[in-house]
Amino acid sequence: MAAFDLVVIGAGPGGYPAAIRAAQLGASVALVEKEQLGGTCLNWGCIPTKTLIASAELFERIKSAGSMGLRADGASFDYAAIAQRKDEVVQKLRNGVQQLLKANDVTLFPGTASFESRNRMRVEPASGEPQVLAVGKTIIATGSTSAMPGFLPKHSRVVESRGFLGLRQLPASVLVLGGGIIGCEFACMLAQLGVQVTVVELLEDIVAVVDADVRRELRRHMEKSLGIRILTGVTLADITADDKSVRGRVGEETLEADLLLASLGRKPVTQSLRLENAGLATNERGFLEVDAYGRTRAATIYAIGDVTGGPLLAHVATAQGLVAATNACGHGLRKNETVVPNCVFTSPEIGTVGLSEQDAQKQGRKVKTGKYLMGSLGKALAMGEPVGFVKWLADAETDQLLGAHAIGPHATDLIAEAAVAIRAELTTADLARTIHAHPTLAEAWMEAAHALLGEPIHSAPPRKKAA
Repeated sequence: MAAFDLVVIGAGPGGYPAAIRAAQLGASVALVEKEQLGGTCLNWGCIPTKTLIASAELFERIKSAGSMGLRADGASFDYAAIAQRKDEVVQKLRNGVQQLLKANDVTLFPGTASFESRNRMRVEPASGEPQVLAVGKTIIATGSTSAMPGFLPKHSRVVESRGFLGLRQLPASVLVLGGGIIGCEFACMLAQLGVQVTVVELLEDIVAVVDADVRRELRRHMEKSLGIRILTGVTLADITADDKSVRGRVGEETLEADLLLASLGRKPVTQSLRLENAGLATNERGFLEVDAYGRTRAATIYAIGDVTGGPLLAHVATAQGLVAATNACGHGLRKNETVVPNCVFTSPEIGTVGLSEQDAQKQGRKVKTGKYLMGSLGKALAMGEPVGFVKWLADAETDQLLGAHAIGPHATDLIAEAAVAIRAELTTADLARTIHAHPTLAEAWMEAAHALLGEPIHSAPPRKKAA
């Protein structure tokens, strides 16, 4: 029976970095993965979807080349080739992960892991004999999977995001059930490639997790610029599918499309772990509860990423994995980070970090805000992408930056500066006095800080109150 100081279950964006960090700290490390290295993020999530989105965005830009003085008449695309490129990107990164694990002497066990006891683990490969590992400590990084409710018909025309990524031909029309982040990302990508898209969302608005100002801007662009029909505050009932189409009813109206893409959230993957043998159980929502250091109630077992019920984000899993590995190896006691940027790859892109105005209201915090429009920014105009804005939230008394929100070109990259500023507890004045290179998109943060302070340079001054 092979013995290891640490066994990591799951080789996704949390698991494989945790395994590498523990090996760097001198531990003997085993990594168990039942499917593909890189997990959902690399194989069926972040990377493949963003690869498709990159192609769709470029096609959209080519179609609007006339506004830039360019001629690109007759532009077309080959979706099978787009999908092939997506697969090639995924394979290249997957190979990279494999090489990194090998270089750091991490032992890989393909198969499904389950606990026989807190210190013994069984690995069942897809073929061949099971193996039992002696375990010092464990990091559970099994992630999450798409939720497919029972009311959806089981048919090839009804898919979740992973099923959609296997397509080699685009449908002419798609019903997107769920207007959250994943649903809206797919909706924008499909619309840019000419697919007729209808989004049906139970809540009163799409992407409810982001700032209300940002939601309004996104919805306006999706509806008016991309031609996406968005129905909110409604349910899709009586869903049926056959060889011709998929149909559902919203009120008195029947909606019909070639495909239904279900985007109704994700659920944790814990069923095969046999947690009871390790003295663990999930909470009522199916997640593993951990403390600020990544520790479960079992002293030798840590859990990270989606399976813990925190923000379901790859970069959060990575950060938690590094913390858990450090703590499991006894190299000091580190807490998980709490300042978490969030990126949404819709059209236009969204980046957020920290508090929204709605969060501040719920907490009873007094805040002040400052906004700067991309349409007033030289670089955005030069690029031909004047859509969106950036927005700061700061404490009304101390001026400390508490939240940042961006929607527009490269918002998912721009949010990094804001995350650093908030984590460093900078004030609005600190940010406003920081020289930003010109002409760049990042200047918008400086301009928004000036606006928050009531000292705008490149936007209209605040109205003076009547005497």
